[in-house]
Amino acid sequence: MFRLIFTGVLSAAFFSSTFVLNRAMSLEGGHWLWSAILRYGFMLCFLISGMVLSGHGKRLKEIFAAYRENWTFWTVSGSTGFGVFYSMLCFSASYAPGWVVATTWQTTILASPLVLLLFGKKVPTKALLFIMLIFTGIVLVNLEHATTASLKELALGALPILVAAFAYPLGNQMVWEAQRGGCKRIPDIQNPLLHNAFSRITLLTLGSIPFWIILAITIAPPPPSSGQWFNTALVALFSGIIATSLFLHARHLATNAYEISAIDSTQSSEVLFSLLGEIIFLGGVLPGTFGMLGIALTMTGLIFYVKTQYSHPNPADS
Repeated sequence: MFRLIFTGVLSAAFFSSTFVLNRAMSLEGGHWLWSAILRYGFMLCFLISGMVLSGHGKRLKEIFAAYRENWTFWTVSGSTGFGVFYSMLCFSASYAPGWVVATTWQTTILASPLVLLLFGKKVPTKALLFIMLIFTGIVLVNLEHATTASLKELALGALPILVAAFAYPLGNQMVWEAQRGGCKRIPDIQNPLLHNAFSRITLLTLGSIPFWIILAITIAPPPPSSGQWFNTALVALFSGIIATSLFLHARHLATNAYEISAIDSTQSSEVLFSLLGEIIFLGGVLPGTFGMLGIALTMTGLIFYVKTQYSHPNPADS
């Protein structure tokens, strides 16, 4: 069990690099759009290179064939789950510290049940108390940020994250529905590739390319800085490849619901790692009373929320 927890915490440490490095690129003057585009460009390069070098070139051909067969679906789901999601996170990094973005990002826990309701799924109500605890913590963190930021900075730092928090589970749920069928608005895709996490990531990344092209043409940002090339490569490697691999590996080794919930709970430590990373590498300072209390409430709510999701279902919940 210790090994599983350690692996989960280690994956959260690598995931937190996203928030710290995005903030670093923003402080250096790099445009937020390049922070987003280059991350997925490097991820695609890493994924394709990994499949070729590991002798899975045939799988790569199958992935491109699967994309062509349902290119509309993959473009919509990839643009939503990867494009809108990550562009909003990078945009927010221009107006809020990484630990604030990381904490506010946990609203995706609140957004996920609403996305499930959108697809006609039943959502358990027994975790509502912990959802409110998470929400209270996020509000406190943003109140802390409000003491040093203008109303404009507060809004531009928080509101895009709320959009991202809905876009990410929405894109992923679209893939889940396609894999299992039964949703009239989504094609039934019975392809073995969808059972492989990295194949799904590659398909969603390919699907996000039109979104990035349209956004780049519309915004026409100045060329990326030299630091952005390096930092986005690190984000793609640390968060997109290493963190995802560690997290999926830990979940694969889990033998029961209790272990799965423990692994999922470790992801709440992203908030702490983001705060420490910002202090160590960017000269950040510890948050005040509201900020520390908000972080504590958010992490506590996340841990207990995940545990309730894997407890025995209550027939009365709906």
